[in-house]
Amino acid sequence: MPSTSRKTQNFTESVIRRMTRIANEHGAINLSQGFPDFDPPRELTAALANLAPAGPHQYAITWGAENFRLALARKQSRLMGIPVDGDRHITVTCGATEAMMAAMVSVINPGDQVIVFSPFYENYGADAILSGAEPLYVPLLPPDFGFDRAVLRAAFERRPKALILCNPSNPSGKVFTREELLYIASLAEEFDAWVITDEVYEHIVYKPAAHVYFAALPGMAERTISCSSLSKTYSITGWRLGYTIANEEVTGIIRKVHDFLTVGAAAPLQEAAVTALNFPGSYYQGLLDSYTKKRDLFLRCLDEAGLSYIKPQGAYYVLVDVGEFDGSDDTRFCEWLVREVKVAAVPGSSFFKTGEDGGRISRLIRFHFAKKEETLRLAGERLGNLKKIWAARGYGTENGDISIER
Repeated sequence: MPSTSRKTQNFTESVIRRMTRIANEHGAINLSQGFPDFDPPRELTAALANLAPAGPHQYAITWGAENFRLALARKQSRLMGIPVDGDRHITVTCGATEAMMAAMVSVINPGDQVIVFSPFYENYGADAILSGAEPLYVPLLPPDFGFDRAVLRAAFERRPKALILCNPSNPSGKVFTREELLYIASLAEEFDAWVITDEVYEHIVYKPAAHVYFAALPGMAERTISCSSLSKTYSITGWRLGYTIANEEVTGIIRKVHDFLTVGAAAPLQEAAVTALNFPGSYYQGLLDSYTKKRDLFLRCLDEAGLSYIKPQGAYYVLVDVGEFDGSDDTRFCEWLVREVKVAAVPGSSFFKTGEDGGRISRLIRFHFAKKEETLRLAGERLGNLKKIWAARGYGTENGDISIER
């Protein structure tokens, strides 16, 4: 058989999606892959139902239906505080995942270097490799996940083509301060680098933290590619509606790449989603209030279970320290947790550069709390039994080692 691509040998399948499959196999509460177990806003699902008979059911304009782009441009112009033109600056993609990939392919040449903050959402490493780039990992330091300015400058001195910025950050829940972002901006300008942002959690930022759009910083609109999606904001992760916002020249390139990657996002879903893009500001306040309650509830559950964690400033994830159970193999521990406690998490090592932080990463696992309150309470009850189950059985069961075949 002919050989396969060398690129694909340098990364694994998604650990997050794998943990969802394992959770399904064992009937566990899935706090691994970040999708809700509650419905989207009724106005949104009603709009989709109303479109079912008449459509549109055929291709939309490749880079996004016009009314969707115009509605999105109005919303983001208001929030970002900079002019966003739906015709010149926006490309609608199949989720933020495609938005990030299209952005990377559009500005990266094989052999270029790309700065990635670590911990990082697992797709970023694969995106860099598929783009032919070499990732340069810069650690974010617990507990506040700030960065060492000297280390970041040293990475920029290697003349990277771009920096990937997830803000609010998955998996840490870090929200970058304006001062931190201004320092990144100064380096991007000094070393002539792109900044590719992932801002899908832009509306889930807990007080007193505040989200600052990188493209809105002085002079940054021209060198920023903003990537986001509707998935988290409107609880429609399966609709796969994402987008990029960039200057007109780069947008033209992104649209070419996007065209040959996926042709376009689903036409009826774009049409229905215009309803959500026109929601009033009260919707976003309600969203934040809801997730603040969920976060506080789940953190109380962790407190009651006697588990240590790092309080998130944004997004809907929390990193939990499980070193007291087994500080050497977080993947094996998560597999045990699914089978014995019936709660699924993601091993923290999938978000860090291998060998980083003196082995501490093997102590961390990630839960998400985008669930109904009753689901979170049930998960809390099960986690409350974790230490008792561990003391009784550990990794041993009547069937021997419980490590699940990969």
